[in-house]
Amino acid sequence: MSRRAGVLPALAAALAAAAACSKSEVKDGGSGSPPPQPGKPTFTVFALAELRGQIGPCGCTADPLGDLSRTAQMIADARAAGPTLVVDAGSLLYSQDPIPSLHETQEELKADLLARTYREDLATAALGLGWADLPKGPAKVRLPRQAANVAADAGIPLEKPTVTAVGGAKVGVFGVIASDAVKGVSLSDPAAAGKAAVAELRRGGAQVVIALVQATSKKDAAAIVRAIGGIDFAVAGLGLATPEPRDVEPEATRVGDGWLVVPADRGQVVSRIDVTLRGGAAGPLSDAVGTAAAAQKRAGIEKQLAALEADLARFAADKAADPAFVRQKQGERDRLVTQRDQLAKQPYVIPEKGSYFTLDQVRINKTKACSPKVQDAVTAFYRAAGEANAKAAASIKPVPVPAGQATFVGNAKCEDCHDDAIAFWKQTRHAGAWETLVQRGQQLDLDCIGCHVTGWGKPGGATLAINEPLRDVGCETCHGPGSIHVEKGGNEKPSAVVRNPPQEMCARECHTKEHSDTFQYEAYLRDIVGKGHGDLIRGRLGTGATGGQLRKAALEKAGRMGPGCIR
Repeated sequence: MSRRAGVLPALAAALAAAAACSKSEVKDGGSGSPPPQPGKPTFTVFALAELRGQIGPCGCTADPLGDLSRTAQMIADARAAGPTLVVDAGSLLYSQDPIPSLHETQEELKADLLARTYREDLATAALGLGWADLPKGPAKVRLPRQAANVAADAGIPLEKPTVTAVGGAKVGVFGVIASDAVKGVSLSDPAAAGKAAVAELRRGGAQVVIALVQATSKKDAAAIVRAIGGIDFAVAGLGLATPEPRDVEPEATRVGDGWLVVPADRGQVVSRIDVTLRGGAAGPLSDAVGTAAAAQKRAGIEKQLAALEADLARFAADKAADPAFVRQKQGERDRLVTQRDQLAKQPYVIPEKGSYFTLDQVRINKTKACSPKVQDAVTAFYRAAGEANAKAAASIKPVPVPAGQATFVGNAKCEDCHDDAIAFWKQTRHAGAWETLVQRGQQLDLDCIGCHVTGWGKPGGATLAINEPLRDVGCETCHGPGSIHVEKGGNEKPSAVVRNPPQEMCARECHTKEHSDTFQYEAYLRDIVGKGHGDLIRGRLGTGATGGQLRKAALEKAGRMGPGCIR
């Protein structure tokens, strides 16, 4: 090995990343004393975007995220502690576009609930406009919107850019929409409209200006913010490009003299921005980092240290390695260790002068407390929507079964010949699928029922109006409709049922990432095959984790349900 050839390209990249790993470097002021903790902020901003009609998450996941009653309680607690402002970049009301006719009543009732909660409980100061607000047209937008580049004659209720007093500070808010972010609405140039809005807000005394931006990518949102200028914070809704929780960036992104913040979609991660103004003016705000960003940086440093330690071990075994060069790398290793340990002790970086903020991307998980009022409203919604759904479904004719095609008969028919298999099935979670919805009052929820009954949406399968024989995840969910098999006494050739369903069926139809976060095919298969039902398959699977074990471990890791919650 040559004296320098032992330095891998990855090492050079890692060290370069270490040198610039933070937008705000961790310092101790040269005195050896730890940096100061942030004091009580001047005000707090909660920022949301792209809620898309979600009032609560799918309860099938181990760590469900996004819940209207939990968000409402978090904001209420913050208001009790200090001045608080709530803003939303838009795409609030509906979950899909277009809305299927069967879903219309449920979607409208849900949109009413969201509008009422945003107005009364969240006391939202400003709301942008996005694609998920417009599936039913301008007449159904419900709440006034901040959208400076929407034509006044578009039929959409609009608010002028607004200055609000919060905690002794004046905060101005406006909204703009990128030209390709919504359809069917006449839009002017967002940069020109934004510049005029910023000027108007500053004339009105705004110390901090917040922009609500609807775009189709973070790059486009940043370009609009940069073109406008004079923005302190931009909250972006990015349509289908809005990040899932795992992809949410823990730090704000610098754009000019301001910052861009992107919450997760469907209310799963809400951005909390605590702003501290010094000297009565905002000026350029400094990012004081925060606990979530510090944790991510520590993880990155650990990876860099592992790579560096591996290279140092190789250098130690190479007699030709340059001792001075090795010492240099050891020094870089020591500096990384110091930075990692400093972040562990003190994640915040408070500037000595000027105004600053901290950002925390708050995961709305099940451990958070619930607002009793909002939770009661959600329960009332499920009851009213369920009744309306069932009434509407009763007038809809079932999907006809084509001549010669099998239809669904239910587990009772299967039990006549396969009592051992049914006895085993009754011990599985599939046998209690319907009851889990009943316990939550969501057995008539169109967003849930399809994976808790047999044959949903298929000819002869379960509907809202006709489902009693097909409740739960029965035999025919995996093996297909069994009427021909029953009629022939199981003697038809070839068999009219599927003996070994395709492996990908489970993950495709119900055990999706959004609805079954611990799903692993072989582990889950161990739970549904055994004595009387797939004995040989169970034997081939052998020992190993079961689906029940994976889910139990994930539930324990996710923690207990928050105070006052029933879902």
